[in-house]
Amino acid sequence: MPAETHVEQSPLDRQAVFELIRDRLADILEIDPATINEGDSFADDLEADSLALIELVEALEEELGERTVGFRIEDEDLEDLKTVRDAVDYVVAKLG
Repeated sequence: MPAETHVEQSPLDRQAVFELIRDRLADILEIDPATINEGDSFADDLEADSLALIELVEALEEELGERTVGFRIEDEDLEDLKTVRDAVDYVVAKLG
């Protein structure tokens, strides 16, 4: 029996997107997910450098690409994502 490449999954709500971003970011930055809030600035509050953000983008594309074929975060959009909330809003909008 062939493996399913795209399993039908329920759409992610805003809270689920936040939790996904928070958990991936916590793994990358090696910090407690509970310390990450939506209002946090990647650079100022979380001290995430550009490399950490690229890792986050790759993790999100991999995870969300399984749900939404072709999900990508465009490089030029990345510079507009300053806070966790920006990233959540962006992903929610992209998932439509």
